[in-house]
Amino acid sequence: MLDWPRPKNVKALRGFLGLTGYYRIFVKNYGIISKPITQPLKKNSFFWNIEADSAFVTLKSIMTRTPVLALPDFPKPLMVETDAYVNGIKVVMMQDGRPIA
Repeated sequence: MLDWPRPKNVKALRGFLGLTGYYRIFVKNYGIISKPITQPLKKNSFFWNIEADSAFVTLKSIMTRTPVLALPDFPKPLMVETDAYVNGIKVVMMQDGRPIA
């Protein structure tokens, strides 16, 4: 995650936001932090500025810290959360309200 290259187009940006957005409920103020990098998706042309770069670096850092992903503690119970889509199923293994790495 820390080596993720800076997006150079909308497709690359959507890929990054898709990954981080999957865990957005575990990141406090995800919407506020990601706002500068979601703005280029609303325009007709891709643009990248200082604020977008700062938000990109911040999100990469947050996604690699332990408050987001935890290591499993096997004596404790694990919970699997699922969400069905038209063409697949989203699954997250949880423990103590946190996703497991």
